[in-house]
Amino acid sequence: MAAFNISSATIYRTSSSSSSSLSLSSKLSVLPMRCAPPRPYRSRFSKILAFTSNDIKVGSNIEVDGAPWRVLEFLHVKPGKGAAFVRTKMRNYVTGNTVEKTFRAGCSIDEANVYKETKQYTYKDGAQFVFMDLSTFEEIRLNESDVGERTKWLKEGMDCNVLFWNGKIIDFELPITVKLTVVDVDPGIKGDTAQGGSKPATLDTGAVVNVPLFVNIGDEILVDTRAGEYRSRA
Repeated sequence: MAAFNISSATIYRTSSSSSSSLSLSSKLSVLPMRCAPPRPYRSRFSKILAFTSNDIKVGSNIEVDGAPWRVLEFLHVKPGKGAAFVRTKMRNYVTGNTVEKTFRAGCSIDEANVYKETKQYTYKDGAQFVFMDLSTFEEIRLNESDVGERTKWLKEGMDCNVLFWNGKIIDFELPITVKLTVVDVDPGIKGDTAQGGSKPATLDTGAVVNVPLFVNIGDEILVDTRAGEYRSRA
């Protein structure tokens, strides 16, 4: 859009006298407008670059054959002969299937529009796990088949990430670290330290993890839900 410099109008007045009155006559003169040369338009938004196989990393969400996939592993390969490629291991969000797929280096890939919303796990209703949005109090339900083995880490009042794709729930994520209580374990031996052996302990969610010998019933511990391993006392 061109910019304009507009000079203010200048008014010239002349006067003449008569025997008994003073009359004023006004003349209006408007200076011509000058137009500044047009400036090239610059977008306020930076150019969005296309996603390619070279951008793949662990955790990338991509869309293949109309389905959302999460990249679990990847490896960029540059053979001595032939074109470079990217070897991946991916998990289908909808079916849970894991496959290996190879992409030509630099080829365009559609990113899956997967987004997360924080929901609180409130209770289990029969075979369903109920999560609530604490801002709207809206409830969503996941079946036991959707939760799978992750149920052993779920505890009422725990905040989780629910994943959506095209307006549908496709998965949920546990916190990386959860605080749980030991409900059954062999008694600790005086003098045991973290550098000693380990023993199985049952937690309040039903999960069983190996803990140091000094851990006792009633202790609260931190567990890594990715590996299912004891990290430390809470």
